[in-house]
Amino acid sequence: MLSPLPAGAQSDAGSRAGDPRRIVSIGGAITEILYALGEEDRIVAVDTTSLFPPDALATKPDVGYLRRLSAEGVLSLSPDLILMEEGAGPPEAVELIDAAGVAVEHVPTGGSPEALQDKVRIVADAVGRTGEGEAMAKRIGEAFAALAADLQGVGEKKRVLFILSMSDGRPNAAGSGTGADAVMRLAGAENVLGDVEGYKVLSTEAAAALAPDVILTVSGAGPSGVDPLSVPALAATPAGTSGSVVTMDALRLLGFGPRTPEAVRELAAALYPDEVSKTEAGR
Repeated sequence: MLSPLPAGAQSDAGSRAGDPRRIVSIGGAITEILYALGEEDRIVAVDTTSLFPPDALATKPDVGYLRRLSAEGVLSLSPDLILMEEGAGPPEAVELIDAAGVAVEHVPTGGSPEALQDKVRIVADAVGRTGEGEAMAKRIGEAFAALAADLQGVGEKKRVLFILSMSDGRPNAAGSGTGADAVMRLAGAENVLGDVEGYKVLSTEAAAALAPDVILTVSGAGPSGVDPLSVPALAATPAGTSGSVVTMDALRLLGFGPRTPEAVRELAAALYPDEVSKTEAGR
């Protein structure tokens, strides 16, 4: 796991006059990065996707959901920096925030190690922690490289169906261009719905016809507590007959934040236990 900075640690830039002192963090990964940098005391509010660490939503004012922001609510907190994940909305609220005269950094998302490293650097630069951000980005790159080396020993790839949620017994599954598709590929898997763009609600017959070796689901997103194998068509797939269902925390797996390399390694270890250990130290 990528460790945060030691308690009380400061960078050369972190104490300079003029650095932002009242930060609104909009986006779960941004909040995770700020906490990992030891900058939680500068955060004056977060959005509802900021689920980790738990203290974020428990102790900070909440500006609402990432895609349903109120410009008035965000600006009422008198921030001197707003860090906003790409895809925040609605557009009219974002336009008002951008026009308010407050420093705003739009942080891009992405489904690659390089995109995650860039995200870390952008956030760290914005709060005057360039050196620490570069060190974190380097550790992320090294962790993904180590996993890729382990995956060289994998023969046939596991065919995985990612189910975000179930609706009336029908799976909402991930195709290409999604964060789930990215983490599956990084974990050395083949997405059985990879020829479809985005998320798609499948009939149980269509899902069964994909014949996945493994079904991947998440907790903490959408309706919870639904067992895919309670659906007879899914129970009859290779994943169902072997009981191969992997459930992981949604933000940890899909958020593309500091914990992503660890989460992808955990997924890879579940898929290929003979080739990949759960921790890099166990290689």
